[in-house]
Amino acid sequence: MTLPTPTLDTERLLLRPFTDTDADDLFALQSDADVVRYWDSPPWTDRVSTVRFLASCEKMAADGSGARVVIERKSDQAFVGWCTFNSWNPTFRSASLGYCLARTAWGHGYATEAARVLLQWAFDTLDLNRVQAEADTRNVASARVLEKLGFLHEGTLREDCIVNGDVSDSWVYGLLRRDWAG
Repeated sequence: MTLPTPTLDTERLLLRPFTDTDADDLFALQSDADVVRYWDSPPWTDRVSTVRFLASCEKMAADGSGARVVIERKSDQAFVGWCTFNSWNPTFRSASLGYCLARTAWGHGYATEAARVLLQWAFDTLDLNRVQAEADTRNVASARVLEKLGFLHEGTLREDCIVNGDVSDSWVYGLLRRDWAG
């Protein structure tokens, strides 16, 4: 089953499918050590990672497992990051939310704004009952975004990730349809 990647609007942002023209911006984002310091993989060091990522976006849409969108600022068409729904399970009516934003986009509310419109699309289109998200326990800003969206902290995955020898824990957050304020 395919899942067409949506194009969504907010007051300040356009969320749209990835294209090959996003490759340079994507590589710059994912190779920034500050941006991915709480990520589950090290900074990208070669363009092959970009090609794989873009191919995985197409595969997600083709196999119906999720949707990954570019977050673009409307005022200047700047690439500010991306947001994703993955691990969609139609039987359980569940999926996972993730996002990654450029340092220049931090502190402007873009993550919350983008995730909110993507959540609304997902609850409406995918008939979700539950969305899960994880955040490194050192990433307080990401935890705040999830809490603003109505996610509840459900637990901690101890020593969940090891990246370049650095062991870290992850917080697990959940959002149920009945708690979604939209």
